[in-house]
Amino acid sequence: MSVKDLTKSTRRRWWWTLWGLLAVSAAAVALYSAEPYAVGDVERNRIPLDPGVASHYLSIAVHAIPSSLALLIGPFQFLTRFRVRYPRVHRVAGRVYMVCVVLGSMAALFAAAFSVSGFSVQVAFFILTAAWLYTLVQAFRTIRRGEVGLHRVWMIRNYALTFASVSLRIYLGLGLALQANYFPSLTFDDVYHASAWASFLVNVLVAEYFIVQRVLRPAARRQGAAGVAPASAGDGRRVPVDAVGPAGSGSGARDRT
Repeated sequence: MSVKDLTKSTRRRWWWTLWGLLAVSAAAVALYSAEPYAVGDVERNRIPLDPGVASHYLSIAVHAIPSSLALLIGPFQFLTRFRVRYPRVHRVAGRVYMVCVVLGSMAALFAAAFSVSGFSVQVAFFILTAAWLYTLVQAFRTIRRGEVGLHRVWMIRNYALTFASVSLRIYLGLGLALQANYFPSLTFDDVYHASAWASFLVNVLVAEYFIVQRVLRPAARRQGAAGVAPASAGDGRRVPVDAVGPAGSGSGARDRT
């Protein structure tokens, strides 16, 4: 086996390892988040409610269930082999994902407006929800124009925001552990507010790094070798359709949400 083949094999193993961690953590948090609301158990509500707003619990439930479904669907939409082998399933799942994000974001705006966690958390969730909707609209517009590569770029950004529900719990757990062992002066609110902001800001940075390293840089090298000006993730030109996915997993299919 050559060094090139070994490197390619290593990249593939890393890709599947990271994808597996992504999928497992998404599934765990999705099931944990949705289960009490799916069975209508008000006593097991995990988010403080505003006692003066009767529909606050309903808004949280309407947010939790479709958002959890979107969290479950997302990882499979990035598998190139899955897209190529089952394009119809990919399109149907994409439509379901889109509806889930719209429903989840509308409910999230209402829930955040009456959150009792404080103004800082409200602002963080409003920004997260606005970015969640904006990236979804851009993903929908690009796929309708047939710009498959750009569609995937916007979906990476969108799912990074969907995954904020996982990141929030990770940062909250780590923050509380640090508080108990090293920073006893911090309050729960301090940790929760910092976790709320970090949950999507860090995800956005990671997503942009992934887009540059896995999409734009390889595309620029290929287009530069061909004497073509490289496309960016924000202009109207197409990023190559096979730009996102594990190396050697097959080219991207032309899919429409």
